[in-house]
Amino acid sequence: MSTTAPAAPETTPAAEQALVDQELHLRRELAAVYRLVAHFRMTDLIFTHISMRLPGPDHHFLINPYGLLFEEITASNLVKIDLDGNPVDPTPYPVNPAGFVIHSAIHAARPDAHCVLHTHTKAGCAVAAQKDGLLPLNQMSMEFHNRVGYHDYEGVALNLDEQRRLVADIGDHPALVLRNHGLLTVGESAARAFLRMYYLEKACEIQVTAQAGGVSLVVPPAEVCEYTAQQLAGEAESDFEDLDAYDLAWSALLRMLDRTCPDYKN
Repeated sequence: MSTTAPAAPETTPAAEQALVDQELHLRRELAAVYRLVAHFRMTDLIFTHISMRLPGPDHHFLINPYGLLFEEITASNLVKIDLDGNPVDPTPYPVNPAGFVIHSAIHAARPDAHCVLHTHTKAGCAVAAQKDGLLPLNQMSMEFHNRVGYHDYEGVALNLDEQRRLVADIGDHPALVLRNHGLLTVGESAARAFLRMYYLEKACEIQVTAQAGGVSLVVPPAEVCEYTAQQLAGEAESDFEDLDAYDLAWSALLRMLDRTCPDYKN
């Protein structure tokens, strides 16, 4: 009996073109997210990152060229990197491998985490500094009720040893609060990761504003918070459904970008 391994299937020109087309689509989606994060003032100058997994067996990802403001990101200047954060193709831009420490850990551990988005916003960092973390004070925050992980601060995320604890702390949640650091969301698409971050950020803004009033806060019963989270995730039985909400919101955001900064597609 022959022990020769079967030859790998040949890639057809049509299959290769399909991968090229899909990469261009993902580049434009990710560039749109960078522009939206800039538009909604969730940036930290050139710091923080948003990464996107590319299809195929090579474990390649797209990330921002280090040194550009998010408002300068376009589909073509996004850098393709490997799982260690090294450039795959020649690029005139530097890459910050250390900035991929958090992202690579989550990409590797979560097949559903095609897009990973990390921010250092004022409201997000404020909630990340609070012992009780995100509170269910508003319908926006209830989307994350029992669906957000917490990771204790260990210093600037430059050490690979921290990756296993990051993975354990996010678990299967769609969001992570990095204590004394910032926020992180994941998504099966760039659109879903962004919209989760948009509402996580809004939830933090509402919490900090409510706390600033200096009065006692109303927290709904736990069962109401859980039911609301299930409704927002499309997991609960309700008289009406709004299954297209996120797709409609994303389409509206893309139309805004097409009017205000169409060069993101370049």
